[in-house]
Amino acid sequence: MKRSYIDEQKDDTKEYFKILSKDFPDFLNDYIYTSEMQKLKGINQICGSYWRKPNIYNNMYSVLMHSVGVALIIWNFTHDKKQTLAGLFHDISSPAFKHCLDFLNGDAEKQESTEEKTIDTITNSKEIMSLLKRDNIKLEEICDYKIYPIADNKAPKLSADRLEYTFMNGVYFKKVWDLSQIKDIYNNIEVIKNENGIYELGFKSTKVAEKFIDGASKLWPIWISAEDTITMYFFADIIKKMYNSKYITIHDLYQLSEKQIIDKIKNCENKDISLQFDRFMNCNKFIECEEFNKDKFCVDRKVKRRYINPITPEGRIYDISSKAKNEIDNYLNMKISKYAYIDL
Repeated sequence: MKRSYIDEQKDDTKEYFKILSKDFPDFLNDYIYTSEMQKLKGINQICGSYWRKPNIYNNMYSVLMHSVGVALIIWNFTHDKKQTLAGLFHDISSPAFKHCLDFLNGDAEKQESTEEKTIDTITNSKEIMSLLKRDNIKLEEICDYKIYPIADNKAPKLSADRLEYTFMNGVYFKKVWDLSQIKDIYNNIEVIKNENGIYELGFKSTKVAEKFIDGASKLWPIWISAEDTITMYFFADIIKKMYNSKYITIHDLYQLSEKQIIDKIKNCENKDISLQFDRFMNCNKFIECEEFNKDKFCVDRKVKRRYINPITPEGRIYDISSKAKNEIDNYLNMKISKYAYIDL
């Protein structure tokens, strides 16, 4: 009997996916159950922060869940198989701890370096390439979701990717809204031709767009907080130490689950590494500072500022709503320290 991804989910996840798309396209299942997509179950969308406080989350928000959610949003608004698959595959090359590895790669401000292996991951998959051949789909039509503006576009426009992680971070990371509120917001979204003549996701109503910004703006500061930034850098640092000491390989980062790698860290022969990890996981003091503190685990706070300025039939919400403008400005003008540190 053919497996159905949505049928295997918990009730709240099923309800969420059905909000994003009333029908779950059957063709997605074959692609979801390829080994390359299934490994994303062991990678958390909230990156290293999930593992610091796993008990506050009622479910693991995996990269696979995010990818399926993005695909369903695209399907709902386009019913285009190629665009939908491009959305499904957009994070297929994610390593364990996802954007933490961007920090290791020196890409803290853009956080896109982990997407570079997408084409290789797909072309090296006999399963996926066979399915694409069966469905008469070319590699170049699904290997880069950035060619489809409904799937992804230049920030701060609204896209399927930004919409999905904003919704679910508002459920798992900080309680901003529940599924009924998500449904009300989502049902007000439509495809709108923007000021450049390009189609993108937007809101029918200014009032609902304001509601969305009100919730989303409560998430944005978290993603540039001292705790979040230090967590990203710490996981990058501990992974680097494990790699340099030959306790893990690059292959491990792309094949093992985050839990498996954390178990390797905890059981590492080098007690300096395992002890440092244990101290970090139990640390709750994140200190902001203006000068680099060489005696502490100190990091630069120059990071990506994520936010959204969606379009409506009347124009960008920033230009037509003083309420939304204030919330966006408050975030963009938020002063943060040059550095932050923890004492391990």
